[in-house]
Amino acid sequence: MTVARVVHTADRTLTGRQLASLLTPPAEGRFGYRELARAVREALLDGRVALRLRLPAERELATVLAVSRTTVTGAYDLLRESGYAHSRRGAGTWTALPEGQAPTPLGAFHDATGATIDLALAAPEAPASELSAALASAAAELPRYAGTQGYHPYGLPALRAAVAARYTARGLPTLPEQILVTTGAQQALSLALTLLGRAGDRVLAENPSYTNALDAMRGRMLRITPVPVTESGWDTGLVDAALRQTAPRLAYLIPDFHNPTGHLMPQEQRRDLARSARATGTWLVVDETLTDIALDVPAPPPFAAAAAGGDSEQIVSVGSLSKSCWGGLRVGWVRAASRVVTELARVRITADLSGSVLDQLVAVALMDRLDVILPQRLAELRLRRDALASALARHVPEWRWTVPPGGMCLWIDLGRPGASNLAARGLRHGVRVEGGARFGVDPGTHEHRLRIPFTLPEDVYEPAAERLAAALAGAPGRFADPALPDWVA
Repeated sequence: MTVARVVHTADRTLTGRQLASLLTPPAEGRFGYRELARAVREALLDGRVALRLRLPAERELATVLAVSRTTVTGAYDLLRESGYAHSRRGAGTWTALPEGQAPTPLGAFHDATGATIDLALAAPEAPASELSAALASAAAELPRYAGTQGYHPYGLPALRAAVAARYTARGLPTLPEQILVTTGAQQALSLALTLLGRAGDRVLAENPSYTNALDAMRGRMLRITPVPVTESGWDTGLVDAALRQTAPRLAYLIPDFHNPTGHLMPQEQRRDLARSARATGTWLVVDETLTDIALDVPAPPPFAAAAAGGDSEQIVSVGSLSKSCWGGLRVGWVRAASRVVTELARVRITADLSGSVLDQLVAVALMDRLDVILPQRLAELRLRRDALASALARHVPEWRWTVPPGGMCLWIDLGRPGASNLAARGLRHGVRVEGGARFGVDPGTHEHRLRIPFTLPEDVYEPAAERLAAALAGAPGRFADPALPDWVA
């Protein structure tokens, strides 16, 4: 078994009521055995139901759905025959995927001509004038640091203070000692996983979720327990049940304009999840890199601000300037208890000793200008979101999506599986997209989804939608077919 497939084991059981709440009922209102098998299969492929999960006993599910036990038996038989379930005598029925399902293949992506429209990277360009001003400010400050050795494992004091002040202004009192500056949010997450988790530990993660975070968990041999993020967002009851059933060592959440769905977690759910995690001794690693990208609603306060008293002690918040300013800066941070920051810094030293002084000075200057940068960025992203949505509505009207209140992506429902094949054909038509499988905890799920960012200039989306429509229709490709990409952002 490869590392990529060691994600979690089947030690969780769905109750009949839990499964029923995740199924889409038939139009007739009552399940037959074929409709029930279809509903379970769709919930599995959509990530609402996890792989290697024990299904309810036949009698229990029949009672909840008000159908005969024969109906449930027939549905389970169909699921087994088609490869979506397997049974062990005396142990029950477990969800599965048919043989041959595998993760999206990875490879190197390179298009020297620039003819391919890249719709896989959710990262905007830098605000040019503000970046130039920040560079000039950093250049003026740099001589003060040139006479030192240049190593600051915790981060420059000025940047730690600026990040702490921003948390405080957003409703979470924070001291500079509670901030560790990192090389982007990805390093911040990696440090937290390394410190808090060990190979074989269980980690709870949303399904779908940010693919680079999932890969970081797999690379550390953590066992992932998925909880679904559906069209309506999070189900606090399911998350609470997963926490209590599996008592994971840590949980990774993206509550602010969730990547890739765009959902914003309500404050009441944040309080409930913080309380549940505290009860099970679970560390919460909260990814807030998209917090500032609030397009239609006010920017939410930090997740830890919703936690009561001691519930916040085991919350590690991760942020960066990649989305609000520029990914090329590679400046992120962790906000946690000062003792945790000290331990993280010790781990960080083994990775890269310290971050770039120059980059951090640029970051200090940019944070002083966020009140100017963010309104411009948000206005620009709203226009780009509208341009993408309009182009898709014209060229692929059968696709569906919910306009997110923030973030940088549309989570497209194609109406049927086939996103990975469409992504491969799209390259031959000069457009790169990522299928939903890249964001699923389990390979083969979310195959009816695409994640399409709206971070490129507005005039890009009309030709991009035309190319996607041509790829969908099976028209001959006009571009070279490079290998599929090995990373997304």
